Amino acid sequence: MVDLSVRIAGVEFPNPVIAASGTYGNGECYTDLYPLSKLGGVSCKGMTIEPKLGNPPPRIAETYSGILNSVGLQNIGVHGFIEYYLPTLKEEGNVIIANVAGAVIDDYIAAAEALDASDIDMIELNISCPNVKQGGASWGVSCEGAAAVTSAVRRATKKPLIVKLTPNVTDITSIAKAVEAEGADCISLINTLLGMRIDINSRRPILKNNMGGMSGPAVFPVAVRMVWQCFNAVKIPIIGMGGISTWEDAIEMMLAGATAIQMGTAIFTDPYAPLKVIEGIEEYMDKNGIKSLSEIVGQVKPW
Repeated sequence: MVDLSVRIAGVEFPNPVIAASGTYGNGECYTDLYPLSKLGGVSCKGMTIEPKLGNPPPRIAETYSGILNSVGLQNIGVHGFIEYYLPTLKEEGNVIIANVAGAVIDDYIAAAEALDASDIDMIELNISCPNVKQGGASWGVSCEGAAAVTSAVRRATKKPLIVKLTPNVTDITSIAKAVEAEGADCISLINTLLGMRIDINSRRPILKNNMGGMSGPAVFPVAVRMVWQCFNAVKIPIIGMGGISTWEDAIEMMLAGATAIQMGTAIFTDPYAPLKVIEGIEEYMDKNGIKSLSEIVGQVKPW
């Protein structure tokens, strides 16, 4: 029997396949299809300390081999999540990762403090959000910004802390090192790439927000490259994501250095995709005599 379990920051996952934040809601749309406990875990819909309506539509646009989104973190707020969604998620028996966002550091601190007293297993920091005190630039595009928010949240919670990195930077490894130095237990990457589509008839951007985050198979090679770079730069575990659609993609991402993976856009076209990936990983391990996933993490052989 192969061992599909992975351990990250003291948290045991039954398998390495996690539903990515923003693409799986809080699992409520999938409980009629299969037990959520079949997944390794769920990274919940990105939440803010106060409820948000999100951006005006249209806020989804198709791209070649992917999608653009500018949903704008529509959510019912941290306290709404704790009251309404968390009890059901706990009944499902999942590893629960709370994805947190904010415009100022105090937002992150308040959210982390509220979640610290809850039954979630881990906190994932979304540092791709605009820092309103710095002219709207994302927290995650500078070492200083990424370090500041990581440090503040680290002091606010004892929960294991994942920091989700944006790919919209010139040097992903410097950001990874900065958050590691400030107490991140794990990094997850990549978040979406910034993109844009234009309607050639109206001559207006398809998205009301003009730009949005691109995800899907088209971004996979970028994600693999960045995971590999970070694996060689930091000592903390990595959760890899970005265009993973098949079990082969998942194995490739783990060879690049990911201990676990997240799947998002693929679930929109096939809600059973994560289960197929779990099954494929198990068959690959059995066929190749691999007893534990730790045997393949980071084992790519560069030329």
